[in-house]
Amino acid sequence: MRYLSLPGILPLILSLFVINGCATNPVSGGSDFVLMSEEQEIALGRKYSAEIIKDMPLYEDPELAKRVQAIGEQVAASSHRPELIYRFAVLDSTDVNAFALPGGYIYITRGLLAYLNTEAELAAVLGHEIGHVTARHSVRQHSTATAAGLVAAVLGAASGVQGADTLANMVGTAIVRGYGREHELEADRLGAEYLAKTGYDPDAMLEIIGILKHQEEFEKLRAEKEDREPKAYHGLFSSHPENDKRLQEVVKAAHSHKSGSTTRINRTGFMQALEGLTFGDSETEGIVRDNHFYHKELDFAVSFPQGWRIENRSDKIIAMPAANDGLVQLSISDRNKRISAQEFMIKRLGLKDLERGEPVSSQGLTGYTAVASSKTPYGTRPVRYVVLYRDQKAYIFAGAAKDKKSPTGYEQEILATAHSFHALGQDEKMLANEAKIHLIRASTGTRYRDLAGSSPIANYPEEQLRLLNGHYPDGEPRPGDLIKIVR
Repeated sequence: MRYLSLPGILPLILSLFVINGCATNPVSGGSDFVLMSEEQEIALGRKYSAEIIKDMPLYEDPELAKRVQAIGEQVAASSHRPELIYRFAVLDSTDVNAFALPGGYIYITRGLLAYLNTEAELAAVLGHEIGHVTARHSVRQHSTATAAGLVAAVLGAASGVQGADTLANMVGTAIVRGYGREHELEADRLGAEYLAKTGYDPDAMLEIIGILKHQEEFEKLRAEKEDREPKAYHGLFSSHPENDKRLQEVVKAAHSHKSGSTTRINRTGFMQALEGLTFGDSETEGIVRDNHFYHKELDFAVSFPQGWRIENRSDKIIAMPAANDGLVQLSISDRNKRISAQEFMIKRLGLKDLERGEPVSSQGLTGYTAVASSKTPYGTRPVRYVVLYRDQKAYIFAGAAKDKKSPTGYEQEILATAHSFHALGQDEKMLANEAKIHLIRASTGTRYRDLAGSSPIANYPEEQLRLLNGHYPDGEPRPGDLIKIVR
């Protein structure tokens, strides 16, 4: 068998990619390095879309869904790929985000919708995501990742040096968090162009950048106070600042595509469409109020330690002290088999060498508590578990301390949290209702500080109200303004 050296095999591999991996870019008309057909691109988007919906349900508001689809279709009709059937959907998520999957599947969260104030701003968000689809950014990212993975595999096999993991994760990360400065700027340029061709004001792209920049500033301030890493929206502001010269230039250039002297903004009609939009936690996920958590559908309430920060995630609730040196979490699992709570810990949770175990009873419920060595965000630590049985479900409390020298430092708080678990009382059922956006007309004396005093927003209500209305960090409404409040 003839031996082929590495210097000989790499040009061969790369030449095969060049021969078989080029396609015409719908935007530029030039060649792109891609390893999939348009049919494969659409199939990939369909697959990703099914996975997204499984983990993050759609927001149930048919009229709002129709409005988002109609606006998206209008903008997409002016794009470089009008023949695609685009699907626009609102996700029931508090995240401030929007993203596009291959083949024209585009999502915006209700968390982002809440902070928009005009139809043109919504069109700008959708236009930016349409730009990612028309320029085939996810496809190009996927093809580059595939090629890099194959080359790395050949290098590993030939040299005996392994360590090239699958790069599919890189593609998913790019879709949700952004594609990098050049691709994001291109999506801004295309989005602004599509806005102008559709009759919207392309300057709405700059307004969106401003809204999301304020979100970023608020999130950084909040994260600093809570001693954690800030979260950020994926593309529209992560890759360039609001006053970026190149961004200003591409938006200005889009004005040449305007069909007339007037442009669509539609503030009032869009604001009215947001009337009744769920703000913050939804009833299906449960409601956080102060240090309490209420779940209407599952009919329970639980109290976490006073002053602890509570995060309501899709699969669990986590609470952490201000010092960030411990945690307690609650998750729920179906029981399936008639086994004791102690057996549940061993067989279902896979816990070994239980220590300091004993039966527990609380609020008419029975269960078991014990300590087991488990992995935590701080490394392997002794974790206090409590399993309570209620009907066909197991409610699993788990908590730990960060300090190795004081591993039981938060044990009393963990146990107190578990013992606070109870069915909703009559007065608590109202507290389990989700908060919604409503519209009011500002009067001469309307101030956000006063509105915040009666708002159900648990954290930073004054800042949140300013963000909702485009008046962050210190603006106030003008008399006669239609503004959003939460109640």
